[in-house]
Amino acid sequence: MKRIVPNQQRCLIAMFAAALAVLSLGWGAHPATAQGPKDLPEGFTELEIGDPAPDFTLPGVDGKTYTLADFAGPDILMIYFTGTHCPTSHAVEGRLQTFLEEMEDSSFGFVAINPNHSSGLRPDEFGHTKYDETLEDSRRYAKDLGWDFPFLYDGEKQLTARAYGCLATPHVFVFDKNRKLRYNGRFDDSRFPDPATVKKPDAINAVKALQAGKPVPVEETKPHGCSTKWRERSAHVAEEEAKWQAAVVKIEEIDADGVKQLRKNGSGKVRLFNVWSTTCLPCVKEMPDLTQIARKFSRRDFELITISLDLPEHKERAEAFLGRHRAVMSDKLRKTVEAEGRKTNNYLYTGASVDDLIAALDPDWPGPAPYSLLIDNDGNVLYRKTGLIDPTEVTNAILDTLTEYYTP
Repeated sequence: MKRIVPNQQRCLIAMFAAALAVLSLGWGAHPATAQGPKDLPEGFTELEIGDPAPDFTLPGVDGKTYTLADFAGPDILMIYFTGTHCPTSHAVEGRLQTFLEEMEDSSFGFVAINPNHSSGLRPDEFGHTKYDETLEDSRRYAKDLGWDFPFLYDGEKQLTARAYGCLATPHVFVFDKNRKLRYNGRFDDSRFPDPATVKKPDAINAVKALQAGKPVPVEETKPHGCSTKWRERSAHVAEEEAKWQAAVVKIEEIDADGVKQLRKNGSGKVRLFNVWSTTCLPCVKEMPDLTQIARKFSRRDFELITISLDLPEHKERAEAFLGRHRAVMSDKLRKTVEAEGRKTNNYLYTGASVDDLIAALDPDWPGPAPYSLLIDNDGNVLYRKTGLIDPTEVTNAILDTLTEYYTP
């Protein structure tokens, strides 16, 4: 039967599972298979093999409300917890769609549930997605992927995720005709999109075994991906926000030759250059969009480089402006910047000729500020804009280059 895990026991289980995951998989900084003790909320339940499927009442992205009874017909039911931000979930999407197409003529039911709440994520945890963890963005996500199966949202109260014991996205539960649990764990053993990287399609094996009237070969596996983002995690998000707000912004002077070196790139990062000044109203208006993008991708191979056209005697004013808008470096970015022998990613251009700056940065720049230029590691232009940027276009261009999933 299912059991509610006491705090102390829950901590030991989570710590032990996380340790095993790191030792066996060696994934280091990637999202852990099991969560730490702080991430399992009160009322979190573990389902055991043979337990009945907990009931639920949840809104779907199609505007309907669903309960477990709505999926009573098929001989087999897969309940698939997934979110909009997780690179492991993104990688599985193609394989999942292929599997569902193969199951169309079978007595098989499928429902996806988003267990996450946006308040449980830091801004930099959205660096693999253009969606938020909300019902509305779950709707956009399903539409963009062409999903025609029920996709429900549990993020508001997260009662269903607690009842099922959803540790991560994706997390799969397979039930038999009597809605008894027969499989609990990962979809398969790969976090990459290439189907050739899959060695153990555990959830699919479970479904096929049940179809054939045979025992499930492996009943339990460890779900891997991004930990379920509980509302309770908002305290951690607030702590990280306080650290971000306390970070100090510094501007260094730079000439055309210095800009030319940065423009060559080769740093392993996608770079977004923005030329601006405190006296330029459009520059001032778009800076929040730029710093929001920078923070979103601050855990990825990305760097925002600002170049101020303010006069040298106004350096402190420019520095204060960037400070108010949090144009700061993450710990990850700081390490890469320092490894390049630099101190900052914010600069003030000291040359007399803006033509020299144009030649160094981008000869196709017409001249007015603000000007934004997005380049890949090889210096190829991904996006350029005179005037206000389109944050969505910039975000999509970055994701198209860095991808929305992990790659080998």
